[in-house]
Amino acid sequence: MDDVPVRSGRRADAVANRERLLEAAVRAFAADGPAASLKDIAKTAGVGIGTLYRHFPTRESLIEAAHENELSRLCASVEPLLASSPSPDAALRAWLAEWIEYLRAKDGLARALRATEQAAPAEGRSPHAGVSFPGARALALDAVGRLLAAGVDAGTVRPEAEPLDVLVAGNGIALAALSPEQADRLLSYLLTALRP
Repeated sequence: MDDVPVRSGRRADAVANRERLLEAAVRAFAADGPAASLKDIAKTAGVGIGTLYRHFPTRESLIEAAHENELSRLCASVEPLLASSPSPDAALRAWLAEWIEYLRAKDGLARALRATEQAAPAEGRSPHAGVSFPGARALALDAVGRLLAAGVDAGTVRPEAEPLDVLVAGNGIALAALSPEQADRLLSYLLTALRP
C-alpha cells in the first residue's frame, strides 16, 4: 500500500473529508439554522453520514467545530491583510468589514449555537459550550489587537483604542444594520472615531 500523506496524525483523505464537512456545515447552518439536515451536509461534502459521525459524533460537535473553523480562518487573515493592504487602516477596515459580514451572514450558525447552548443543561453539558470554543474570545481580541497596534504604529489609530470595544462595536453594527450599505456606513463612522 502506498504511503498516504499524514497531517496532524490523520490520513490526508480524512483531513480533506473533515474540511469539506465543515465547509458544508457552515453553509447549511447559515441557511437553515439549527434544523439543517446532517444527511444533506454529508451529501454536500461528498461523504456518507457515517463519515460525518466519525468526525463529529453529535450535532453540537459539528456546530462548534464549524464555528471554530470559521472564526479561526477569519482571525488567521490578519497578517495577510496587513501585508497586502496599502495601509494598516485599510487592513483594519477590510478585516472589520469581513468580521461584520461574517456575523451578519452567519445568523443561522449563531441560531444553531444558541440552540446548542439552550439544550446544554438537559444534556449535562456546560451551558456555555455552544457559544464558543475555548479561546474564541482571545483569538478575536488578538486579531483586532494586532490590527489596532499596526494602526497605532502608523499614526492612523488612537493609542487608547481597546480591541474589545472595537469588536463590540462591530457586533453592534452586524446586529443593527438593515442592509449591507448601512453596515458599511456604520463601519465608516466607527473607523472615523478610531482616528487620533
